[in-house]
Amino acid sequence: GGGALAWSHRHATIPADLDLATTRASAQGHYRVTIAPHAATIPLHTIHAWTLHIEDAAGRPVEGATIAVDGGMPQHGHGLPTRPRVTGDLGHGDYLVEGLKFQMGGWWVVDFDIAGAGRLDDVRFNLILE
Repeated sequence: GGGALAWSHRHATIPADLDLATTRASAQGHYRVTIAPHAATIPLHTIHAWTLHIEDAAGRPVEGATIAVDGGMPQHGHGLPTRPRVTGDLGHGDYLVEGLKFQMGGWWVVDFDIAGAGRLDDVRFNLILE
């Protein structure tokens, strides 16, 4: 039993139309979110930081938001090897995300749950790492 699910994880392919944009609208459209990794190329096997920028639908920076970070590899069915979190509110809608690490190449997703300005929403970013 349950073999089909395991099979689908192992043999999932990267969607041809995968959106790799670094600026995305959140699921319900409350926020526009941009990721800015601090390195020119996202490193493998190294803990690193990103800056996350959040605007509301009108383009105003969202300050004082509460943000949870999660993610993983859809093709492999495992999560992130670390517990990244927002460690600083840099002002002007910018947040410091520390503790990100990717231990292998391939398709990763990073999810942010955002609670700010009385609205809860989430956004998912897709990464293809070499």
